[in-house]
Formats: sequence, structure tokens, C-alpha cells
Amino acid sequence: MRDLFPEDWKPNLKKRLLGLDAWVDFSLFRSASGTREAYERFSTFMDRFHTAGWRRGFVEMVSEGATLGAAAAVLMLALAVPAFRETSDDDWLKKSELAMTVLDRYGNEVGSRGIKHNDSVPLDQFPDSLIKAVLATEDRRFYEHFGIDLPGTGRALLANTRAGGVVQGGSSLTQQLAKNLFLSNERTLERKIKEAFLAMWLEARLTKNEILKLYLDRAYMGGGAFGVDAAAQYYFNKSARDVNLAEAAMLAGLFKAPTKFAPHVNLPAARARANVVLDNLVEAGFMTEGQVFGARRHPATPVDRRDERSPNYYLDWAFDEMKKLVGTFPKSMTERVFVVRTTLDSSLQKAADSAVETSLRQYGQEYHARQAASVLMDVDGSVRAMVGGRDYGASQFNRATDAMRQPGSSFKPYVYAAALQHGFKPSSIVVDAPICLGNWCPQNYGRGYAGSMTLISALTQSINTIAVRLSISIGDGNPKLGRARIIKTAHDMGIRTPLPDTPSLPIGADEVTVLDHTGAHATFPNLGKAVTPHAVLEVRTGSGELIWRYDRDGPKPRQVLTPQVAADMVKMMNNVVENGTGRRARLDGIAAAGKTGTTNNYRDAWFVGYTGNFVCAVWFGNDDYASTNRMTGGSLPAMTWHKIMTYAHQGIELKQLPGVPVPPARQQPVVAEVKTKSGEPPPPLRPTVLTKRGADILVRVERMMDDAQRALGPVRPTVSTEKKKQAAVPPKVDALASALEGQAFGGRN
Repeated sequence: MRDLFPEDWKPNLKKRLLGLDAWVDFSLFRSASGTREAYERFSTFMDRFHTAGWRRGFVEMVSEGATLGAAAAVLMLALAVPAFRETSDDDWLKKSELAMTVLDRYGNEVGSRGIKHNDSVPLDQFPDSLIKAVLATEDRRFYEHFGIDLPGTGRALLANTRAGGVVQGGSSLTQQLAKNLFLSNERTLERKIKEAFLAMWLEARLTKNEILKLYLDRAYMGGGAFGVDAAAQYYFNKSARDVNLAEAAMLAGLFKAPTKFAPHVNLPAARARANVVLDNLVEAGFMTEGQVFGARRHPATPVDRRDERSPNYYLDWAFDEMKKLVGTFPKSMTERVFVVRTTLDSSLQKAADSAVETSLRQYGQEYHARQAASVLMDVDGSVRAMVGGRDYGASQFNRATDAMRQPGSSFKPYVYAAALQHGFKPSSIVVDAPICLGNWCPQNYGRGYAGSMTLISALTQSINTIAVRLSISIGDGNPKLGRARIIKTAHDMGIRTPLPDTPSLPIGADEVTVLDHTGAHATFPNLGKAVTPHAVLEVRTGSGELIWRYDRDGPKPRQVLTPQVAADMVKMMNNVVENGTGRRARLDGIAAAGKTGTTNNYRDAWFVGYTGNFVCAVWFGNDDYASTNRMTGGSLPAMTWHKIMTYAHQGIELKQLPGVPVPPARQQPVVAEVKTKSGEPPPPLRPTVLTKRGADILVRVERMMDDAQRALGPVRPTVSTEKKKQAAVPPKVDALASALEGQAFGGRN
């Protein structure tokens, strides 16, 4: 141990620590001295540049400016990086947006959606008056600025400040093009910053004429038209090359607000805006008052398209569905322009539009209801018609797909379906009596109680307290568990919106959409199989190649209720129509089932019902949630549902509801003799179309021809190859085609 720890180890340790301390002190002293000497040398050097008087002020200003400039450069770089990320695609100029030509279920073209780039008209072939009208209105200093018109922006800010609102836009034409190419229409500071940087980026990449050409070709002009040439074709039925000054002024006025100033929607507003454009031409010095006088005296007259009632709400929804569908296509597919055959039935769409508008015109003021929505679909989920509101030109908000409204008692079928799955029967005895869950005590419509009754009678009379009692019984005495099972049933059947767990859930306090509500009710006539509401039947490329088909690639029906439960629900809901709150929806000689719905303070009124062929929902109310004048689901909604479904069932092969007998024919006036309250004639009879059998045969022929074409591969259309094609077609095609001759037009469908 003494060898390991000698007795003098303590003095040695002290000496070593003392030496370390001295070294540290000396090092610090030497460093401080060196730093002081270096600073003195730097100060002596800088004294050579000492200034005084006005020179000192100038130098300090330059110094502060350099400091602030460096900070601003760092900030600008940080703001520019997100903007330049939008240009990461090297093919941004040639990149195509999704576009589709829409066909109805019978192959007739009904509209289009998306941007089809048409740059076939060179800039030098646009009329001089059109170019000047656009520049005078949108950006007079276009050929002078660097992408951002600073004087113009300053004038706009001053004008808006004086007016206390936005009365003048400050974006240059290049900034507007940057927004159209890369950004959305959201009004945020972030978007405006990106827009400014992208405008300068475009100015560095393209010439002024190239920017102007892109702007004229890509801007939305209303009516589904993108670019001035497409707008000229749509509004005036001529090329942009041939428009006169009055027409050019009307087109130039569309850039600011294409929906508001679209001449086919609001011709007086479009002409007033065109007059402002003519004022701008004179004010900018591009034309004299004498040159624009003729255009003022003889304003443009667009093509009358009022009778071409395009199913715009349906087209918007189908386009949204197509966007989601394209995301499932292989990444190798670069095609962005498609021909889409949809489930739309144009005659039923017109009938639904007419029924809703007629009801609002006749009774809207009386009931204080200003809006409505409706969805009509086959029991397999194919949406045949969609009414998203009263006037698409006034509001593009689709109340059938996007509006969240309380369903009221029309939600009760989900409650009763959950109860039947839990062991109840239509003949089960339930008690209508007061009940409270905490401080909430639901009441019935008539404020009274009927005592013991069967489950079918409770649904027929739409008793609120029994729906709440069922939610407790479904949970075996636990209300929260019961409501959870009801929510699961509703979601399984097709409700996609969140359903918060509240005591008032069983009587329809949670919100749903008209589309979901319609699709979920299709589960009942399908004997418990839930279907997906859909618009797209087939997707083809522009060259005709079939790339997607719903029956092959779409979601399949799901069994969510037992067939017995679904059949019992059909029987119970049929009793609602025959003997309950939905009597105004009864159809002559056609078995129907459904449920009315009315919410608190009469804000929403519904009727949702179905037959063996179709499912339809109708909603009436107000966008601002204002109360109606005591409108119930059994009044105007049921009456409108009756109009739509009566037309839809004309001349088709009727399918019976499971377990429901055909009702006797009721004495009603002949359709052709009925006159509306306003004196208008009723809608025309439904036109003759293919039978279901004939349509199926046509589809089979089409598919077999597609298969034969794929087997042959691409061939040149010579006489010999045509014979090869005919030889390659399966023999069954000829037999099927022959069958069409005798069977295709045997009725209407």
C-alpha cells in the first residue's frame, strides 16, 4: 500500500494544482492583453476614416440602410421560398389541368368541367379592340412595370381607404396570371405575397406578349369557359377573332367577376360592366369617345342560353368525384382530359328542377322558405338527378352535397333499424310517456302522450319520446351505449358526417347532407345492403380507351342490416306514407315508403322516401337558418317528392318493395289536365328511352367490342383490316345486336 500511495503525495498534488492555476491565469492575461492591443490597432486604423459634419450623417444613413437592407433581403428570401416551391414542376407551362366532357347515362353530352387549354388563336389575331379593352380595364401599365405595378397598387390602396372597402383591385395582369397558374382564390396575405414573387418570376421567364397570351387563354370567363376564345364561342357563337367592340367590352368585363357579370345570367349587369370598360378605354387614351359611341348605342347581344338549363350542381359534384377517382389511377397515366359517362338522367333532372322551382314559386312565400335541395337516385346508388339550390347563377353552393342540416324525425329510421337489430319487432309494444335525460325532456309534436302502442304505430305517428326510449333500450339501459349503436348503424348505412353523441340524437338533432341521407335510405329497399351514391359510370380517354368502369372497379354493396330487419323497416315506413305523416307523398298504384322530418322552430323540413325503383330526398329551408312558417316534412317536401317520383315512374318496369303489396289505384286527375296554382302547364310526359334489358344488352355489346379491340391492338383502317376486325368480333355480338332490334324499345326506363 505504501508503494501505491507514498507519504509525500499530498505536497506533490498541491504543487501540480498551483502550476495549473498559474498557467490558466497567465493565459487569460495574455489573451486579454492581445485582444486589447488588437482593438487599439483597429481603432487607430478606423480613425483614418473618421468623418464629421454632414459627411458623418451621410455615412450613418448608408450604414443603417445597409443593415436594414441585409435584414430585408433575408426576410424577402424567407418569403420567396414558399412561392418558388409552386414552380418546382419543370413542365409548369405545358402542364394540363384535369378536364372532362360529361355525358349523361344515355351518352348525350350535357356539359364539361375543368380547364381545356386552347391556345390556337395567336395573339396577333385577337382584335385590337379586345386587347385594348383588356389592358385598359385590367392593367394599363402592363408594358411598363416589372410584374408589380407600384403606382397602380398605391392608387388602389388610396381608393379603397377612402371608400372604406375594396372598390379597386391593385393586382397587375401578371399577378393575376400567377394566381391562375399556381395559386388558389383564397384571400390571404400569404397568397398575395406568393402572387407578387411569382409575378416577378414570370416576368423574368416570359416576354410581355407571352404573359398576355397566357392570361387571355387561361382566365375563367364564366359559363364553364376558360379563355376569351372559348368565352366568345359560348356567349356570341363566334371566334374571338371576329368579335366587335361591344362584344370585346363585354368579354373584358368578365375578368373581374365572371359569375356576377356573365351575360347569360345577368344581362343588365353585363352591359353595365361593358359600359365601364368603354369608359376605361377613353380614360386610358386608347380610344376616343367617338370611337366607342357606336358600342354604347348598340350593346352586345349574347346567345340566349336560358333554355339550356345545364345541370350545374350535378356537374360540379361529378367533377369533384372525378378528381378523387383520378388519384386512384396508375401514376404512369399522364392523361388529363377524359370523357365521362355519368348516371345523370337529363329528363329526370329537368323534372326535379321544375318541381322544386314550382313548389317555391307557389308556396315559398307562404311558408317563408327560400331554398330547397333534392337528390334522386336508383336503389343501386346511381344518382339520376340533383338539385343543389334554387338558382345556380345566384349561388354555386351545393345544398345537396355540402349543406349540413338537421334531419329531424327523418333520422328515426336509423334508430328503429338499430332497435330491430337489437331484437324488437314491428309489433313490439312500446309506451309513449314523459321521459327525461338529465335536464332534457323531449316532447311530441302535439304535446300529448298516447300510452302503449306498437313500434310500427310509433314510427307512423313519429313519436319523439319513443325514439328516445328506444335509444335507452338499445343500450340495455345505458343511453350512451344505445346512441353509439345508433350512430354505428347510421354510418354503416351511408351517413358520412360526424354524429356527436347528444341526448337529442335519436330525434334528429345532429346534421347530415341530403346526398348521404338519400343514399343511406337505399339500404332498406336493397334488403340491408348499403350502396355508395355515385355519378361516374365510365371513364374514357379522349381517344375512346376505357380506363375505369363502376360495375368493375367501383365499391360493391355491403350487407349492413339483415334482410329481415330491412324488410320490416320497409313495411313500417310504407305505413308512414299510407297512414301517417307522409300521406301527401302517396303514389298512385306504386308502393312507396318514407319518413317526414321537421326540426325545432321549423328551420328544416324533409321528406325521404323510396320505391322499388328509386330513392329520393327533398329538403326545404333557408340558408340563414331562419325559421319557416310552420312548414313540416309532410307538407311541401312530401308534395314535391310526389311530383318528382310521379314523373320518374312513368312508363318504366316497376319493381315492388319487399313485403309490401301494390296499393290500389287512387282516383286522381289525369296528368295532362292538371293545372298549377300559377296557371302553368304540368311538366311533359317522360320521353321514351331504352328498357333496362335493352340498355344492358347495349352495355354488353360495348364491352365485348372493347375486348375485341384490345385483342386486335392498334390497326390501320384499311379494307382488309376492317374485315379482320369483323372476323375477330365474338359471334355473340351479332346475336345480341339482333336481340336489340326486338327488345330494346319495348318500354321506358
